[in-house]
Amino acid sequence: PEIAMRIALFSDVYKPVINGVVNHVSLLKKYFEQWGEQVWLFVPGQNPTEEDEPNVIRLPGIPIADTGYHLSVTIDQRARNILKMVDIIHVHHPFISGAFGLTLSRRYNIPLVFTNHTRYDLYVREYLPLVPDAVSETALQAYFSIFSQRCAALIAPSPSIAEVMRGWGVQGKIVVIPNGVELERYRKVHGGPTRAELGIPEDAVVGLYLGRISGEKSIDRLIRIYAILIHEEPRIHLLLVGGGPDLEDCRELAHELGLDGRVTFTGAVPYEQTPGYLKLGDYFVSASVTEVHPLTFIEAAAAGLPLVGIDSPGVSDIIRHGETGLIAQDNDLSLGLCILHMVRDPELRARLAAAAQADSNRFAAHTTAREVLRLYESLTR
Repeated sequence: PEIAMRIALFSDVYKPVINGVVNHVSLLKKYFEQWGEQVWLFVPGQNPTEEDEPNVIRLPGIPIADTGYHLSVTIDQRARNILKMVDIIHVHHPFISGAFGLTLSRRYNIPLVFTNHTRYDLYVREYLPLVPDAVSETALQAYFSIFSQRCAALIAPSPSIAEVMRGWGVQGKIVVIPNGVELERYRKVHGGPTRAELGIPEDAVVGLYLGRISGEKSIDRLIRIYAILIHEEPRIHLLLVGGGPDLEDCRELAHELGLDGRVTFTGAVPYEQTPGYLKLGDYFVSASVTEVHPLTFIEAAAAGLPLVGIDSPGVSDIIRHGETGLIAQDNDLSLGLCILHMVRDPELRARLAAAAQADSNRFAAHTTAREVLRLYESLTR
């Protein structure tokens, strides 16, 4: 048999925190292990929890507020011994674990791979609004220019994000490999809540959003658009599945706009229960333009929902307009018209839904994990 490849994955955060990056990293680890490779996952901070799966190594760190993220400061002897013998280091965040991975890759002369999961250019604006754009852009470009030169390869989850990364001054080899989804979870769904249990009328045509309820996802914009659309179409309903820092503000906004009974919030839902919620929707809708490779769109497609999104990197790589969903221009009128079109035309919904479900096959997690493994092999020959 072939000698197992020894792989070190680095992430800024891991379970019990749930987000797209955590899900992606845990899938890579799962498939690599199934295929007989040796995998270690290094995560700053967070004391080892009882539920930790094997080979998750928590590095001592300082918590950053209550985000679940930590700044890592040291690396112990056990971690050092493992890192000396790995074949590849794969980092999933550029700053904390990325800087760490970079240092170790240079110290032990191990090829470094980086997957870009976030529009850092937009998040910098969202979370550091007081920093002038020019400063944040320049700092970002300077960092990525140096960081990328030291990577053996960089993975972009979609072609349009590869373009965005070039704009950040990324140099070197960019490979497009989508982040995968375990499609089976969404194809065969058992259990989950009913519409009645959530107070959604049976005859409603439900637009469903799944994800974080936070500023960069533009949930407030979606709610304002629905507030106008209810005057045009009485059956319209919006179901927002997820928790996040803006949940209470959004609830208040919906109430102020007279949307009680028209917008339903579930609050945070455990990841393993999300397929049961997706089946309550007639179509999936998001107003976010800060995505990289939005897994929730793929999960919704796998569950058989047609998609509505705004023309932006990531989203436009997933939705095929008029075929698997509708892509709106980045204005409220265009998005509102796409939603109305979807609500009023059940035949269109059925046609797009069937195509979306079939198209989601290209994002099967085992396929995309295999591509990542092939990339490692090409870098370590």
